[in-house]
Amino acid sequence: MRKFSIPGLLALMVMMLSSCSVIEGIFKAGVWVGVIIVVVILALIIWIVSKIL
Repeated sequence: MRKFSIPGLLALMVMMLSSCSVIEGIFKAGVWVGVIIVVVILALIIWIVSKIL
């Protein structure tokens, strides 16, 4: 079995934690982009229905 060094494990943990915060930021941005897209689609549907009627 390979033995891991303490500095190596610490570096790995730091990289993984920073990756989690990056992914968290992407998901937060994704939520807002999704909300904006839904609002735009609803506005478009309302506009089309108002033009038909």
